[in-house]
Amino acid sequence: MTTKTCSRVDPEPPEHHAHPYRSGTAVVAWLAVFAGYAAVVGIATQGPSGDWGAWAAVGYGVAALAAWRWRGRVLPLLIGVSGAVAAPTIWLAIRTPSGGETAVVARAAYLLLHHGSPYLPSGQLLSAQDYNPYLPAMSIFGFPRTAGLPGLLGNPASWLAATSVILVAAAIAVGLPHRTWRRASGREAWLRNTALAVMSPVLALPIALGVTDPPVIALICLALACANRPAAHQPSASSPAGDRLSPEGASARWMSWAGLSALCIGTACAMKATAWPALAVIIAMIAARDGRRAAIRFTAIATATAMLLIGGLAPALISHPHGFADNIIAYPLGLSRHHTPAASPLPGHLLASIGTAGYVAAIGLLVLAGVAVAASLVVRPPRDARAAAIRLTLGLILLFTLTPAPRFGYFAYPAALLGWLALTRVPDTSLTR
Repeated sequence: MTTKTCSRVDPEPPEHHAHPYRSGTAVVAWLAVFAGYAAVVGIATQGPSGDWGAWAAVGYGVAALAAWRWRGRVLPLLIGVSGAVAAPTIWLAIRTPSGGETAVVARAAYLLLHHGSPYLPSGQLLSAQDYNPYLPAMSIFGFPRTAGLPGLLGNPASWLAATSVILVAAAIAVGLPHRTWRRASGREAWLRNTALAVMSPVLALPIALGVTDPPVIALICLALACANRPAAHQPSASSPAGDRLSPEGASARWMSWAGLSALCIGTACAMKATAWPALAVIIAMIAARDGRRAAIRFTAIATATAMLLIGGLAPALISHPHGFADNIIAYPLGLSRHHTPAASPLPGHLLASIGTAGYVAAIGLLVLAGVAVAASLVVRPPRDARAAAIRLTLGLILLFTLTPAPRFGYFAYPAALLGWLALTRVPDTSLTR
């Protein structure tokens, strides 16, 4: 007589439709809010921002109606991406091929290729439009125009937009729980959340205007997601023996994700100074979670990436550092002969506008805020990407509020970080069991 032994097979966890980004009603509500914001922008502003508002209000409105009719489908979000991002980006790139920040990027690429530096010498900085507040790697987006590509193919805004969308999709894909990808619903959630992120006004407006912040924001989110992977995927003591990694395998997997994170944040730091606070936060997270040696390795890879990109792209900076200092340090801090016309009436700017005493007070408050954030990273460092993103959000809000030459657009960084947290959180408990 033989006995049959049956192994217990856990049933597939049921789908949970209560997640706010899976709910058709929530999507309709968000699209309606986006449409209202875009309509206000279209009515209250002129120029490229007003054009985006007109396009986006229609795109969001049509997407909201489609989402109401076909709830739970991806198609309405694709309509929103087309109406709020793709169409206005192409329209504005055709109408203003050399305007705004794209003109600075295109000129920087030309200077970089012909003179070895993306910055004009101090004696040629005759107006605020002559300054380049970006680090050398940002000039890469201007290379297609310098190479002679016509129309949209040569417009830096087109490459900024395409790069931003790809990086946002990657940041959400890596940020989602790894078991999400074992189910078709998880891959659908990735597509849906990517569309929501790209079409939100936080990213849609700057992408359409050719602003340089979206690819830097996406690289920061991707760096946080990659840095979080080693801890998120480390098998627990109760895991089956077959699921456990050898010390060599665990180390190799750590290096692959941590190395990718370091490359991402290093590249962002070579593009714009606004990424450097994120580097400090991620280093603190890795030191608290994985130890000092891991933090040193990460720091070495990230800083080497940034320095190699900066020095390799702009070798003339070594012999002519004054242009770099005038553009990257003096201009953003309001210490240059010409001040940025984009300064917004935030506390730091209002203090600096009073006079020398007010400017000193603004800088003093900015330094104190930086010291306080740095102290918090030492005393109570974040141990995962979510805690790191929240700490970075608070630090950036303080930085942008107190800097003497801020603009409201910088708050896209903290807003996008919070959005990334919401779009990559665990949809339901079944994904972590």
